[in-house]
Amino acid sequence: MSYDYRAIDDVIHSRVRLAIMAYLATARDADFVELKKALKVTDGNLSTHLSKLEEKSYISIDKQFVDRKPQTRVAITKVGDAAFSAYVEDLAAMLGPKKQ
Repeated sequence: MSYDYRAIDDVIHSRVRLAIMAYLATARDADFVELKKALKVTDGNLSTHLSKLEEKSYISIDKQFVDRKPQTRVAITKVGDAAFSAYVEDLAAMLGPKKQ
């Protein structure tokens, strides 16, 4: 195997961040509560991981009030889409072809 494992994106490679990116790659956007329930994580844990993804511009976070209640929506960005696709391709390259 000649693949350099260091090419794997460490920001996405965390289990929770990987789950967030995988969810958003399909859903495109989600509210905070939806993500929290789907991933079965705490508010604080999700917030921490979302902040890391936002720092890299992989996601955007929009906070607003709906019927006087705060609502946080999270969406994958074009940068995030490209990074996630590259991550999946890099992982596949690292694993190599499936042996029969």
